[in-house]
Amino acid sequence: MSYRPISCSFYDELEARATLRQPCTLTYRPAPAAPPSTYHGIIQDLYLRDRVEYLRLTDGFELRLDHLLAVDDKQLRDYC
Repeated sequence: MSYRPISCSFYDELEARATLRQPCTLTYRPAPAAPPSTYHGIIQDLYLRDRVEYLRLTDGFELRLDHLLAVDDKQLRDYC
């Protein structure tokens, strides 16, 4: 599956939460036809691997940013 970058404004939201070490709820779609899932944690890092952006939580959970739908009350679709 090819990577679709998220908006810069939404990336800024993620960076702010990582900098503040603010607990958050991630809503994401693990596969195109799958229902949304949620995960709670603190963003530790945002990084690039093989031209794909990811986030890593302090507990080791990793997520491709283009699978992300929302962080807390911030919907990715509102930032496009």
